[in-house]
Amino acid sequence: MAGAKAAKDERRDDYRWWMPVASRWADCDAYGHVNNAVYYNWFDTALTTLAIERGILRAPGQTSIGLCIASGCEFLAPVGFPETVDVGIRLGRIGNSSLRYELAIFPKGSDTPAAVGHFVHVYVDAGTRRSVALTEAQKASMSDLTAESFAG
Repeated sequence: MAGAKAAKDERRDDYRWWMPVASRWADCDAYGHVNNAVYYNWFDTALTTLAIERGILRAPGQTSIGLCIASGCEFLAPVGFPETVDVGIRLGRIGNSSLRYELAIFPKGSDTPAAVGHFVHVYVDAGTRRSVALTEAQKASMSDLTAESFAG
């Protein structure tokens, strides 16, 4: 889990699912750095892509949705334009009705992250907004991304 080591000590090998993202000129602030809020956009884009690919989001017949109940980010280094980064994702925890996603942004060719973050999604019935258990299929589709699945 990300809490086991400091954000600055995270490395590429700590993550298993990847998505490249290119910065845009419009992403930059007055100092020429990608604005901090854009890092969250990159996290969200990668996480949503992963969730769709793995059948956690928008699966046929699915009646549950994942609501973000917590998120955080430590910003470690600036990213500029033009630059392509890799967003890495792992699962910190698979709960009964929740998933803790742990993410990091790495500049191309760097083993050191520019940012390390997390999102906790609780799955609820789309109509009632009451918590529902993840299905065994949902848990299985994500299990290879847990830290335990690639430790050692």
